[in-house]
Amino acid sequence: MPERTIYLDHAATTPLDGRVLDAMLPYFTTEYGNASSIYTLGRHAMQAIDSAREQVADILGCRPTEVTFTGCGSESDNLAIKGMAFALQKKGNHLITSPIEHHAVLHTCQYLERFGFKATYVPVDMYGRVDPDDIGRAITDQTILVSIMYANNEVGTIEPIAEIGRICRARKIPFHVDAVQACGSLPLDVLELNVDLLSLSAHKFYGPKGVGMLYARQGMRILPQLQGGSQERGKRAGTENVAGIVGAAAALRLAYEDLPKVQPRIISLRDRLIAGMRSIPGSQLTGHPTDRLFNNASFVFQGVEGESILLNLDLLGIAASTGSACTSGSVDPSHVLLAMHVPVEQAHGSLRLTLGKGNTDEEVDTVLAVLPGIIEKLRQLR
Repeated sequence: MPERTIYLDHAATTPLDGRVLDAMLPYFTTEYGNASSIYTLGRHAMQAIDSAREQVADILGCRPTEVTFTGCGSESDNLAIKGMAFALQKKGNHLITSPIEHHAVLHTCQYLERFGFKATYVPVDMYGRVDPDDIGRAITDQTILVSIMYANNEVGTIEPIAEIGRICRARKIPFHVDAVQACGSLPLDVLELNVDLLSLSAHKFYGPKGVGMLYARQGMRILPQLQGGSQERGKRAGTENVAGIVGAAAALRLAYEDLPKVQPRIISLRDRLIAGMRSIPGSQLTGHPTDRLFNNASFVFQGVEGESILLNLDLLGIAASTGSACTSGSVDPSHVLLAMHVPVEQAHGSLRLTLGKGNTDEEVDTVLAVLPGIIEKLRQLR
């Protein structure tokens, strides 16, 4: 077994930052109170949540009261989409999204279609980009919500969110953005992005798993999807994960404080990876060549299966992905690549390498030294 893992799947999850763990530890031990309790321990817990909410709001450029803590990014997407759809169903029943969204959005829209809602899936181009004009053309007098991701989790393409938001704002249509993959990499000022709802997940930016966040602009009508107590101002019932919330806020703050020094180094590593992978015969970069997340190198390889590439890399201690981590156990080709008109045979040969702040030049050298041989060996076995 390899002594050390070369971890290149930061789009799936990230290791917890030690500074974040330090911020969380008291709320696992001495500060264990329930935030709904009125005695001192409970008040300390609520103060920690209030402080965390202020930190998140500061990054998003919004009011603290517009931030709701959830259990994950998928729950944030569900709360935004289902919550808005059911709240506004007397006004209309039409939703607009794209075919390359995370399944937390796609499956939620498909679920709503079972309850009489209708969904339009606007197409994307060969790079996975939505044309804002297609959004405008898809809007009808029955449209009650548009949901488009900020950046794609598989191929890294960045969507023209601010422009789509302007179109939605002019037509008075609420606009939801799944920013789970973009957080920690791209600006999150909700006013500049023209968004009404925005979903985040802490484990994507060196925070804890099991914590999500939803920004909902003041005035947005959202029906809660969990019934119970009055936590999170009635939007999300359930005893708050105080330690997780504290960690999520600390991770978000640190991600943007560290970004100026982290980003240039990771871009350099990513560009070396892309250049090296492009030199492999039968390889093709997927996603936009320039408007992509700075840590994403995603490819398809002709004549090989992505799962076989992963298994061979894993034997050498290299962790990667064929695409979305949430569907990595599936043998079906990526829905993202198919929507981008990548042929089915090529879509089966996808590989996603996503870098993080702990990766090194030596690790990139190792990957580029072994990957061509793996691809060649697998092609010979076919």
